[in-house]
Amino acid sequence: MHSPFRQGLNIYPDAGALANSAALLFIDSFEKAVLEKGFFSALLSGGATPLALYSLLSSKEYSHRVQWDKAHFFWGDERCVPPDSPESNFNAARESLLTRINIPPENIHRIKGELAPMDAASDYEQELVSFFGLNDGAPHPFDLALLGLGKDGHTLSLFPGTKALEETERLVVANFVPTLDAWRITLTFKAVQEAKKAVFLVSGKEKAAVLKEVFDGKDLPAGRLRAKELFWLVDSEAAMFLKE
Repeated sequence: MHSPFRQGLNIYPDAGALANSAALLFIDSFEKAVLEKGFFSALLSGGATPLALYSLLSSKEYSHRVQWDKAHFFWGDERCVPPDSPESNFNAARESLLTRINIPPENIHRIKGELAPMDAASDYEQELVSFFGLNDGAPHPFDLALLGLGKDGHTLSLFPGTKALEETERLVVANFVPTLDAWRITLTFKAVQEAKKAVFLVSGKEKAAVLKEVFDGKDLPAGRLRAKELFWLVDSEAAMFLKE
């Protein structure tokens, strides 16, 4: 498959073109992973931008190109809410993707946001350890990690100034975010940094200022993330202050 993307910055004319390219990248990653080891593991992101990608993947144009029984979905972060809450990242993916494809329930690995924060984090860390067969604390590389960018520079639920930014041992933590006065369950840098591909999806003019700050090297959580292959797929509005 010819890849219409490259590592680093990729700018698209609009959010639709961004989603289309992200779908092609998803399928490319899926095919390579299944050929290599028989299954595909993807880390899904919350927020509004990925929803267009999820809708595309569930469409007639794309859904037949993925053997969904070989795909395993995980989440990068979650709010402390039940799975059917409108605020749940899992619920957003369920409505836009999961209910529209033929994926086995056991292939869906959600964060249990309905549990107490510490319990939810511990439960999900054990889920990762169990699925990937970890026995030495080292993170297994996800085949694809989809990431978002908040207006304050956060990614996952790694917010500026929070303790989770400095976590080096755990894969999943409960992170209290003072600016939200709320707990979030989030994967750590340690859990994501070995992903084979990490892909930021960023759209909208409201993200333009912070995206420039990240590329200018300001110390923001999103700028700290490292991966074997790192992609930024952004639309022209988000990239209005950047030069490709």
